[in-house]
Amino acid sequence: MSATESPAAPFVHPIRVEPADIDFMGHVNNARYLNWVQDAVLAHWNNLAPAEDIASKAWVALKHEITYRKPAFLEDEVIAQTVLERFNGARAFYSTLIKRGEDVLAEVQSSWCCIDAETLRPARIGEHLRTFFFPQAE
Repeated sequence: MSATESPAAPFVHPIRVEPADIDFMGHVNNARYLNWVQDAVLAHWNNLAPAEDIASKAWVALKHEITYRKPAFLEDEVIAQTVLERFNGARAFYSTLIKRGEDVLAEVQSSWCCIDAETLRPARIGEHLRTFFFPQAE
């Protein structure tokens, strides 16, 4: 994707807040948000990528930058709204909002490395995937 193209459409992933997510202060532990981002990014991949790519590739997180805005609690209805901003080579760059209704609970910028499922070595993200993840750019 060039610098002038738009990111992909947002992908919404529902989140169930579990009792184990709650810390000693009565709200969701900060570390749990990163699990939610991982769950959302992987669900996005599994929802849009062709079956042969899902079977032959895996993802590892390279970097997360998270800004916490508000706490989440046990009874909250929470979603992760993730957007694939771009991919280049073996790297994909995502922006994810963790939300409760209109309230943004956390903002996360993350980068991921695509790996070959057999060799566990970095694998270039095929250009054919642009049509699945950035259909408006076609």
